[in-house]
Amino acid sequence: MEQTGIFHLEAQDGNARAATLVTPHGKIKTPIFMPVGTVGSVKGIAPDDLNSIQAQIILGNTYHLYLRPGDDLIARRGGLHCFNAWNRPILTDSGGFQVFSLPSLRTITEEGVTFRSHLDGSKHVFTPEKVIKIQKNLNSDIMMVLDECVQADADHAYTAKSIGLTTRWASRCRQACPKGSSQNLMFGIVQGGMFRDLRTESARQLIDLDFEGYAIGGLSVGESKDVMMEMLYHTAPLLPQEKPRYLMGVGTPRDIVAGIDAGVDMFDCVLPTRNARNGTLYTSLGKINIKRREFAEDDAPLDPTCDCYTCRNFSRAYLRHLYVSQELLALRLNSIHTLRYFLHLVGQARQAVFNGQFQAFRDHIFELYER
Repeated sequence: MEQTGIFHLEAQDGNARAATLVTPHGKIKTPIFMPVGTVGSVKGIAPDDLNSIQAQIILGNTYHLYLRPGDDLIARRGGLHCFNAWNRPILTDSGGFQVFSLPSLRTITEEGVTFRSHLDGSKHVFTPEKVIKIQKNLNSDIMMVLDECVQADADHAYTAKSIGLTTRWASRCRQACPKGSSQNLMFGIVQGGMFRDLRTESARQLIDLDFEGYAIGGLSVGESKDVMMEMLYHTAPLLPQEKPRYLMGVGTPRDIVAGIDAGVDMFDCVLPTRNARNGTLYTSLGKINIKRREFAEDDAPLDPTCDCYTCRNFSRAYLRHLYVSQELLALRLNSIHTLRYFLHLVGQARQAVFNGQFQAFRDHIFELYER
């Protein structure tokens, strides 16, 4: 078996990259979009659906799986891959962002984060060591370090203090699972708020800890699109060329293509499936709101260029009927198509990199999804 953590950079066009990452549960061709399965399940669709749309890797979440059903219970069942019948790679978020999202229910100290469960109000503590223990119980292929995600409007002084804490926590995560001691890969998370100098310093500190990959965190947390793009294009080139780069939680088609343009390899976001469940679908023709009356007698497939189960078998008229009738099948069919679209999008980007045509592809997507 090939050594895990190896990142083969195969082609580059500008800053856009095409590569292969080796993990314990298989190889990942990048750039890649990762469907979000927060509690071990991508909402509304099963593993065979994920296989049919050619998903290579999915996400789970440490915070949610720790609270319910519990990481020890999952470990007794052979880890998350056995528990949810997904035999391909899994990345787990450390829970840092979920804790960030509960400001009234958590307290941050040097030791870690004390928080109250959103389920029952019970009190818990996440330390860097504990989140690694939880993720090892889950046996995810890629584990994320515990970090502090600051508010978009956090000032320079607070953000500077925060990146120091994030680095110290990252160091403790690395000590809890030293390099080479496990097949599980560990990614550091660059923070620094909306300040270029702090993003640079956070990247420098984390690179010294020699993780298997690096994520860009703390974006799409309330800042303007222009500021987000400024931080993205500033930060991505700071990260090691020979390791995978992951942009966390950013996920419109335009944003993903911008991320690839900046040099990012991996993406995740709940937006595609959340929008699909609400009737907003992404297609090669742009966004479609399937609820609209204009589709009531439209016998065309949702996307004439798509090869997914939904587009091969059902008309826009039927999809609209399911949605307005509040049929559960609407959620599944919409989600299958939308995830297939996003996976096809990054696949097209990968091919464009190999062909030396990424800039033309980028410009097409930017035009299709104008702000």
